[in-house]
Amino acid sequence: MGSSGSFPIDLVIFGMIAAFLVLRLRSILGKRTGFERPAAPAQPAQARRPAGPVIEGKAEPPAPPAATHMPESGSPAEQALAAMRSVDPNFDPARFLGGVDQAFRIIVHAFAAGDRTALRPLLGDETYAAFDQAIASREKAGETQVSDIKSVESINIVDAALRGRVGSMTVRIVSDQISHTTDKDGRPVSGTDALTEIIDLWTFERDLSQQDPTWRLVAVRSG
Repeated sequence: MGSSGSFPIDLVIFGMIAAFLVLRLRSILGKRTGFERPAAPAQPAQARRPAGPVIEGKAEPPAPPAATHMPESGSPAEQALAAMRSVDPNFDPARFLGGVDQAFRIIVHAFAAGDRTALRPLLGDETYAAFDQAIASREKAGETQVSDIKSVESINIVDAALRGRVGSMTVRIVSDQISHTTDKDGRPVSGTDALTEIIDLWTFERDLSQQDPTWRLVAVRSG
C-alpha cells in the first residue's frame, strides 16, 4: 500500500473491479423483483389443449320417406292419371307423391307458426282464406299451436280426376304428430302433447297446361 498520507490506490482498483463485475452480472442475468413465476415448460404440440371446448355434433339423419301407393290398375283414379299424362307428358305420379310429403310438412309447420308467407304459394285461394282466418283468430286469442311431425307413415292416392285441363288429386296421409294448442297462460285448449296418429285427406289441384308445376292444396278434411 501507499503512504498513510496518500489515497489508497489499491482500494480504488479493487472498487472498480467489483463495480465492473456487478454490472456484468446484471447484464447477463437481468434483474428480478422476487414476484416472477418460473416459466412453464412448453408442451408438445400434440399435447396442447384447444382454447375452447370441442363439441362433437352429429347431423340429424333425414326423415325416411313415406310409403306410397298408387291407384289400382284399371281403376277410375288410375285412368285419370293416364289422362293427366296425355295433357302433361312430364307428369309423374311418383314425383307428385314425393312433393306431397314435402308440402305436407311445410304446410303443417307453417300453419302452426302462423307463417302466411310460406303458406300462400302452396294453397288455393279459398283454402288460404280459411287458414288465414284461423291464424288470425288464434293470434287474437293469444293462443299458441304446436305441431311436431315425428313421421309420415304413408301417402296414398285415393282419388284422381281430370276436368278439362285441371287435374285433381286426393291423397290419404297418415302421420305421427304431437299437436296441441295452449292459451296465452299456457293452459291446454285442444289436442295433446302425446304422440298421436293423425289421418288427413288432402286434395290438390293443378292446371296441367301451365308451366307452373305447383299442385296447390284446395281442400282438407280428416280421414
